[in-house]
Amino acid sequence: MRLREFLQGLKSSGRRAVVQDSILHATGSTRVPERMAAQFVDLAADWFGGDAWAVLAMDEGRGLRWLAEKNVAGRHRGLVADMADRVVAGGQPLWRAPTAREAGRRAAMSTPALFGLPLRSHGRVVGVLVAVEEKPAADAPAVDLGHDRLAPIFALTDAVAGSLDVALRLKRANALSSVDDLTGLFNSRYLSGALRREVKRAVRTGRPLSLLFVDLDGFKGINDRYGHLCGSRALVEAAGRIQSGARETDVVARFGGDEFALILPDTAREGALLVAQRVRERVASQPFLEGEGIGYRLTASVGAATLPDVAETPEALLAAADTAMYRVKGRGKDGIESAEGLAPVAPGSTR
Repeated sequence: MRLREFLQGLKSSGRRAVVQDSILHATGSTRVPERMAAQFVDLAADWFGGDAWAVLAMDEGRGLRWLAEKNVAGRHRGLVADMADRVVAGGQPLWRAPTAREAGRRAAMSTPALFGLPLRSHGRVVGVLVAVEEKPAADAPAVDLGHDRLAPIFALTDAVAGSLDVALRLKRANALSSVDDLTGLFNSRYLSGALRREVKRAVRTGRPLSLLFVDLDGFKGINDRYGHLCGSRALVEAAGRIQSGARETDVVARFGGDEFALILPDTAREGALLVAQRVRERVASQPFLEGEGIGYRLTASVGAATLPDVAETPEALLAAADTAMYRVKGRGKDGIESAEGLAPVAPGSTR
């Protein structure tokens, strides 16, 4: 009934103009997919009513993922996800009303009605808009979901879908440009930008900022003995252990080769050394490549540097942590060194 009312309202040029302006604002005010989807969910709730709404989008290689939702009860999330899957599979809108048997025990089961609308971009389903009606009318009439009937709505949702598709593609492209292909950690390019931003923030707020530089001890032995494929798998395993030793607020990146770096915002020297110790212990906790019958042991040398204690620029902070790490190497590896009181290694000098 709400669908009919909305379609009837679109016949008015004034109402149609208001709806189109709303869509232009929702799709033009942001390029963040989650925000765009959230604004679209608000519009759908305003247009059609209903108890809950959600937008799920296609994540290449991973199926559907939730982008935005409004008032979706936890017990209904599975039904919403299933509806979205069915809409993607069929490429057509779907309506699911409780059966007579379900309606008879609705008080106990709380079986909702669901409506799924595909969001298409150039004929391809890029997402699904799902509505939930907690207490549908027992005598709800059949709904014609034919393409001709819903053509005015598709004209609107196609505009949203096109903008959402672009936003999702941009997000994937940005992620690929900042992520290391092998380990899934941030790459050195992202590290450089993030370090500059954090240094500026630390200088502005007067808060400490620490950096850890991590080098795997004995990694060359894996490549020499078992080949570079095993070496790559060991790097992936090491990345996971280093990531597990970090905190949620830390930025973990692969600097290059078997070297990693961690940016620790709002962290003084003592806190940095605690994180460094946890990372070192995680790396050495068990042999690598045990699943392949190898069981190769690796350790880590970790250098720590804190701003403003030993450096005032991103470059100086990185150099100080690097220097501290090489001091660990020089005294036997598998340890931690703070850059406090150490002079950076001069470019081109022997380490």
